[in-house]
Amino acid sequence: MTATRRDLLRWLDDLGWRDPPHVAAPAAAQVTVARGPTDCTTLEELEALLDGCTRCDLAEKRRHIVFGEGNPHAAVMFVGEAPGADEDRTGRPFVGQAGKLLDAMIVAMGLRREDVYIANVVKCRPPGNRDPKEPEKAACAPFLDRQIELIRPRVLVALGKPAANRLSGTSKPIGALRGRWLTYRGIPLLATYHPAYLLRNVHGKRAVWEDLKRVLARLSRT
Repeated sequence: MTATRRDLLRWLDDLGWRDPPHVAAPAAAQVTVARGPTDCTTLEELEALLDGCTRCDLAEKRRHIVFGEGNPHAAVMFVGEAPGADEDRTGRPFVGQAGKLLDAMIVAMGLRREDVYIANVVKCRPPGNRDPKEPEKAACAPFLDRQIELIRPRVLVALGKPAANRLSGTSKPIGALRGRWLTYRGIPLLATYHPAYLLRNVHGKRAVWEDLKRVLARLSRT
């Protein structure tokens, strides 16, 4: 080793720089990826998580997932049973004849469709519009539960027996549940007839109107 190199190394030792200081590599950016419905903090994240869902057999024949739509801070949330043919075609809830009747019910309450939130127990159409099966309802349950948690409505309205049973945790017929105040995780819940039922049974319209007036009275007190 030459004198010049020895002098240089000694000089570096004196300065404490013989070994280059360690410079840590910048930490990788932390990217939060929703792993499940409870990880989602917005309805948009929840809907994105549901995209391409194959959690049950309904995925095989559906055209569109029908997530739900409306005011993300709605005071009233309507929950139906499942999408029908029109909903499967458009990807929107309650757009067929039953949907038009629901729109009329909402207007009668002094509200607009965009003021409320509308969703279903299951997010894909059951073949032939049959009732959803238990595994299908179970597959969608975490998504509906998280929808309700994120929206935090002041009142829930269950449209028809499947929705009333799912939200109330009972298996009673709709006739035994409608018009009664129930609760879903602390949220007031009122069950009434599904609009599709009213299209076949006009006599039920008066009962539904009485139920909707109960909802309005409850909202005026909260």
